[in-house]
This record gives sequence, C-alpha cells and structure tokens, in this order.
Amino acid sequence: MGNCFSDVEGGKQAVGGAQQRPNSIATTNNNNGGHNDAVEFFFRSRGIQPLFTQLELSLSASNLLDRDITSKSDPMVVVYAKKRDGKLEELGRTEVVLNSLNPAWIEKVTVAFQFEIVQPLVFHVYDVDSKYHNVPVKTLKLNDQEFLGEATCVLSEIVAKQTRSLTLNLNNKNGHTSLRNLGALTIHVEETVSSRSCVEMVVHCSHLDNKDLFSKSDPFLRISRIVESGGSIPICKTEVVKDNLNPIWKPLCLSIQQFRSKDNPLIIECFDFNSSGNHVLIGKLQKSVADLEKLHIERRGANLTLPSPHQDHEKVLKGQLFVDQFCEKQQYSFLDYISSGFELNFMVAVDFTASNGNPWNPDSLHHIDPFGRLNPYQQAIMEVGEVIQFYDSNRRFPAWGFGGRTIDGTISHCFNLNGSTGAFEVEGVEGIMAAYARALHNVALAGPALFGPVINTAAQIAGQSVSYNSNKYFVLLIITDGVITDLQETKDALVRASDLPLSILIVGVGGADFREMEVLDADNGRRLESSTGRVATRDIVQFVPMREVHGGQIFVVQALLEELPGQFLTYMRCRDIKPSPLHAASNPQLLLD
Repeated sequence: MGNCFSDVEGGKQAVGGAQQRPNSIATTNNNNGGHNDAVEFFFRSRGIQPLFTQLELSLSASNLLDRDITSKSDPMVVVYAKKRDGKLEELGRTEVVLNSLNPAWIEKVTVAFQFEIVQPLVFHVYDVDSKYHNVPVKTLKLNDQEFLGEATCVLSEIVAKQTRSLTLNLNNKNGHTSLRNLGALTIHVEETVSSRSCVEMVVHCSHLDNKDLFSKSDPFLRISRIVESGGSIPICKTEVVKDNLNPIWKPLCLSIQQFRSKDNPLIIECFDFNSSGNHVLIGKLQKSVADLEKLHIERRGANLTLPSPHQDHEKVLKGQLFVDQFCEKQQYSFLDYISSGFELNFMVAVDFTASNGNPWNPDSLHHIDPFGRLNPYQQAIMEVGEVIQFYDSNRRFPAWGFGGRTIDGTISHCFNLNGSTGAFEVEGVEGIMAAYARALHNVALAGPALFGPVINTAAQIAGQSVSYNSNKYFVLLIITDGVITDLQETKDALVRASDLPLSILIVGVGGADFREMEVLDADNGRRLESSTGRVATRDIVQFVPMREVHGGQIFVVQALLEELPGQFLTYMRCRDIKPSPLHAASNPQLLLD
C-alpha cells in the first residue's frame, strides 16, 4: 500500500492536513508553479489580470519498475510545464512513498489552466535513494535519484475527459519507448475550491485488532475522498502511533479544498505501519464530515470493519473510531490579512565587508559603474525593492549597513546607511539607492561579517510593535556576498526572533559559496537550534541567491515571495490573530481601488 511521506522518521509523520500546509489556502509553497496570493496580488496591482483557472493534480501509479534489491522502489513524481523553447519549468513534487510499486500520492500539485493556450505537461517518476529519506522533497537533487519513467500530455487532455482522469504509459526520457514495461501514471484534475472553511478534529480508535505477533500494532489513519467517477483520492494521513491498540492522534485539520462538501463520502482506513511499506489494513469505514460531526455530538463510535473471508456480505468488527473534538473554523489567507489593513514593514541591511572587493576595482561587487550599469547590490536593491515596497504603505525603510568602518574610524555591525546618527529611515527604493551610494564614499569596507547585531536591531523594532499594534509584520532584507563569521550568534538571534512578527529574507549576490546561508534557511525540515538548546518556534528565514533568479521579473517575484506568506500565516494563526475588518477581507479589490 505504501503512501508514507518520507521526509522525517521513515514515513511515520502526518501528510496532507491543513496544519501541515500553512499555505494551503493562500499558496502552495512547495509547488514552484502553483498559486501564490502574494504574487497574484502583486501583478493585479499592475493591471495584469489572471486569465486562468487554478487546478489541482492528484497522481497515482501502477506497476512501477522495481529498482531496489532488498525492497521496492520509493517513488516520487516531479511535474513540469514544457515551455515554448522546450525548457522544463518545475511546478511541484509529490511526497516520497516508501516501498511501493503502486503508489497513490497525497500531496497535490497546483497548476494554472489557461484555456486559450496549449500547456504541455511532463511527469518524471523517480526512485528516491534511502539515504535521502529524511530530506524534504523540495531540496532533493534529482540527479542523485534513479529515474523510473516519463509521461507527457497536454493539460487540456485531462480537463476534457469526462472522468477528469488520464492514464499514461511511462516511457524513457524524452518520450523514447522502452522495451520493458515501466508502468503507468494516472493524473486526476479538479478545480481548486476557494473557501476559508476547515474542520479540525481529534479522533481516536479503541480495541483495534492486533496485527503484530510480538508487540502491538502501530496504527495510522488514511483518509480518501470519493470522486464522481467512483474512484477515490487520498487527501491526508495521520502520524503513526507506535505500539498502541487504542491510539489518539494529533488534531487533524481538513480544508474544504480537501473534502469538498460536508456530505461528500470519505473512506477512512486504519493501517498497521510496517517499515517495509507493506502496511496491513486493520479496518475501514465510510463516513462524511457531517457523519463525523454527528459521531462527536452523540458521543458514539463508528465500527471499523473488514469483509469476512468466509461469508459474502458479512463484515468483521476490527475496532471503533471516535471523534473526541470537532470544530469548524476559518483559515484566512495572506490576501485576507493584507486586504484588511495588515501591513508588511520592510527593513534593509547591506553588507560592507572587505570580501566584496575594493569598490574602486571594476571587479568589486560594490563597484559603481560610471556608465550607469548596476552592480550586484544595486540590482538586488532595485529588483527586490520593486516587490517589497509595494506592501509598505508609507515606504519609509529602516536601512542599515554592517561590517564597515564608519567615518569615526570604528567598525560597526549595524550603522545607519544614510549616515545619520539618529534617523535610520530612508524614502523608498530611491532613498536606499542614494544612501547606499553615499555610504560607499564615507564607509570603508572592513569586517568581519556579523548578522547578529542587525537581526537583533530588527527584532527589537518588531518586538516593540507587538504591545501596541498587532497589524504590522516586519521583513528584514539582508543583502550579502555570503561570507558570515558569527553563525552560532546568528542562529541564537534567529531563534529569539522566531516568536516575533518578523521574517528575514537573505539575498545572496555574487558567486560565493552560500552553503552557510542555506543552513539558516530551514528548508531541510529541521528548525534552527540556539546554543542553549532552544528550538525556533517557526522558520523565519528565506534565502535567495540572485544569480539563480535572473530570468525575468516574474521569477524574481515568485522567488522572493515563495515562503513569506506561509511564514506570515504561521505567525498569525499561532496567535489566533484574525483579519479585521472582515468585510475588507472578503473583497481584496478594496485595497486596489
């Protein structure tokens, strides 16, 4: 059966619940080509209207090639859009399913359907090497994985099907037919549902049938939605509870996008987890969300059963499922907050360390070209500034430098970019550019590069705002050449700041080794830990190397805003901060008029 996400603990954690996807309504942050409210809002403000429908792709496969010797393949799908020039643009990745040749992936891939154009899609299936099973799928290097097959189609082919499903035979790369049967891939498409409603439940089972000989079962639930064609699509699974026949699972949050209607039938299956991927079905039942709510109200259980092996139409009781808590709640999107008056306040810090090179040398990252060609720092300020100033109503930015020898001869790790001893704000992107150019004449490049003081200063400003205004969220932009000398102190500062309404966007310029920057961006699934052992409340860092996003404005915008909405929403939801007034949240156009 498989169907275990492999990023952590060998597939034992939950997958697909709205709580695991803080962007599930606002964005799909693991799908590069998916819907992102922040990006859409940015372009709407410039009169670029989205002429598309958001679709969600569900994927399953059958009879995949077995590449493993002692077990079965651990498959993952990567979905691409094929551009006019033949290049592939990644749209998203599924989770990894352990030990399965017939996987049904839970993670969906979002794609924008444009009726008027042909949209070729390419699907690559990989067997993920076991040494990467604790690595988030978005960071996997595909060249390190074993290729299982490729399928191609046009998006409209799936949409035009009455069942909204299309099954394709897998081939070798570039569409070359294989002499061996590589299996088949099935794609099911549905239009996304725009709704803030979700249901949060706490469920438990009692007296489960034991499937293990020398211990108790390790149960988990898988929930699937029945679709109109008669089949079912998995929408989430719980974490595994070890050695327990009366398990209680962590709260499960399902969005309307996942279950579609409270009356839509769901299949709930309880499995005994096996690391081999051959999970044993303990029992199952079919209930709608409305039925589950009724179970909670009436304080009664529902029977988990299996067909009797001896008599037709007879079912054998294998345990009971209870709904201990049930509540309907609203999960507001990034747009809901921004449109109702919440502000993003931006702060900027520029690296003035000597590793950037002498500004008078044309090879320096800080060199000011007499003919007006922008250096990497100027490019970053302009390109990033175009995006970030849009969300800041007064467009007055605190702007600092760090790692430079100021006019008084001291090395400062947080000095005002405009040279003032008091006021640290500048007016707009133009003000940053002007202050930066002046600072290069007044500040000598020095070092070392310490991020801690700048982060602490930004955190102090964010912390002061909490007591008197919960409608502000702060974003610190650090532009650097990538050489950092206070890594642990920076981690300590980031862990402390993770409780505050603050995100930190680090933009790397030049061709340096940015591995230390990537450590700060917790995309490896592990939150930062301080020197005292405290773990960050949430991930607040995003790292973007500018050399990877110079491919047109939309790519810059998407790269910069990829994680920010999710970080913003995680903070607001954890503190139960709601958009206000709600009438503005229901009409994002109010902010644009």
